[in-house]
Amino acid sequence: MISKRLKKYLFLSTFLGVLLVPALAFAQDAAATGPVTIGAGIKVVGAALAMGMSALGAGWAQAKIGSAGQGTLAERPEERVFVLVLTALPEVIALLGFVMAIILKG
Repeated sequence: MISKRLKKYLFLSTFLGVLLVPALAFAQDAAATGPVTIGAGIKVVGAALAMGMSALGAGWAQAKIGSAGQGTLAERPEERVFVLVLTALPEVIALLGFVMAIILKG
């Protein structure tokens, strides 16, 4: 079994990783164009937060919907289209976060 402390550290490191990867990607792009101002830095952090938090939320939602969908399909297989649609809906959250990051970076 995994201890509670290890679970907490794993969650925290995954959470920070999801937030830092987009920030580093946008920071490398900004470094190639010249000096970075405070306003540009805030835009990059905002874009990274938009992408990271939406991806984290979409993953959490898909985990919950996926497990509930498997239970539903075990009892009523005729509901497979409904479960498939519900499983695909959280991806829209991640896509909207990506679009928002592009708009903020723009």
